[in-house]
Amino acid sequence: MEKFKRLHDYIREAYSTPKEFIPLHEPRFVGNEKAYVNDAIDSTFVSSVGEYVNRFEQMMCDITGAKHAVATVNGTSALQIALILSGVQNGDEVITQGLSFIATANAISYCGAEPVFIDVDKETMGLSPNSLNDFLKECSEQRNGECFSKLTGKRIAAIVPMHTFGHPVDIDGIINVAKEYNIAVVEDAAESLGSSYKEKHTGTLGLLGAFSFNGNKTVTCGGGGAIVTNDKSLALKAKHITTTAKVPHPYEYTHDMIGYNFRMPNLNAAMACAQLEKLEEFVKNKRNWAEKLSAFCKENKIDFILEPNNSCSNYWLNAICLGNREERDNVLEYLNKHGVMSRPIWTLLYKMPMYAGCYKDRQTNAQWLEDRIVNIPSSVIL
Repeated sequence: MEKFKRLHDYIREAYSTPKEFIPLHEPRFVGNEKAYVNDAIDSTFVSSVGEYVNRFEQMMCDITGAKHAVATVNGTSALQIALILSGVQNGDEVITQGLSFIATANAISYCGAEPVFIDVDKETMGLSPNSLNDFLKECSEQRNGECFSKLTGKRIAAIVPMHTFGHPVDIDGIINVAKEYNIAVVEDAAESLGSSYKEKHTGTLGLLGAFSFNGNKTVTCGGGGAIVTNDKSLALKAKHITTTAKVPHPYEYTHDMIGYNFRMPNLNAAMACAQLEKLEEFVKNKRNWAEKLSAFCKENKIDFILEPNNSCSNYWLNAICLGNREERDNVLEYLNKHGVMSRPIWTLLYKMPMYAGCYKDRQTNAQWLEDRIVNIPSSVIL
């Protein structure tokens, strides 16, 4: 435990916090947040229509390189709408990874579909292309150009990889498998704003991508999300159905399909624009902190999780890998007891009571990671 006591002291020194509680990831408001929010208030456009919403969407295009971006109220709603746009329907199945935050599976369920949990790779902590291919090769069949499960007879409508802790998944490998089986890929990029894979921003390699601007993300507007895509027709439909599917008209209220009240308010967008102005600086700062942590951990024989090959990570949450579950639990207890917030990786999704009946493969790597991973403070150091 001595080396983890040194880790505790090192983190406190880095954050210049001798005694106070150190959170896992807290927001930093050091730019134009107050000015932009006040401007939005003065404009009286504080709901889902306003210039900051438009500016936010353009900034997301500029940052990610996507041709289109649509602002939503949160990352979960962004993923839900992205799945609907990809063609997911009630009664379908959607493949995702067993190791993810609950929102990934919930967004699938909101579409009336059922998640199928496939193992991850240790290197990326994200969906394994090999495990994906093994499952589809053994358990699926093609009917009229679509993929169906031989186990349930249900259509497999989409694949949702998640970029864990901001580290890009092997998205090329996943897309190659998906193309072979005629399945759409929707990226859960909630944690990976500012991350890239082979110099392409996460969220832009699949058919659609979904981002989150929750309070614990690299940049935040309290609650917010975004859908990105290079398909103009999908972007237009995304904006339409997230605006209650209201048909444009000067005064009539006509709605042509079931829609959702999922548009980001201008008030949140104002804060988001100010935060996005700081994204490059924040990511540079976080990568610098990760580099220092990595060097410290190497010197003290602690396994620090580095960005995967072919990628540039935002290091949203820094992670260390322990020897076994007992050591993991001891480190979690020590750090939290001494005011340095740390968390285990998520409980595997198939262990949740509402998803216990869903198909899962062996989940060997996911279980190995659940037993060993600990997140440590990752806030931007000013």
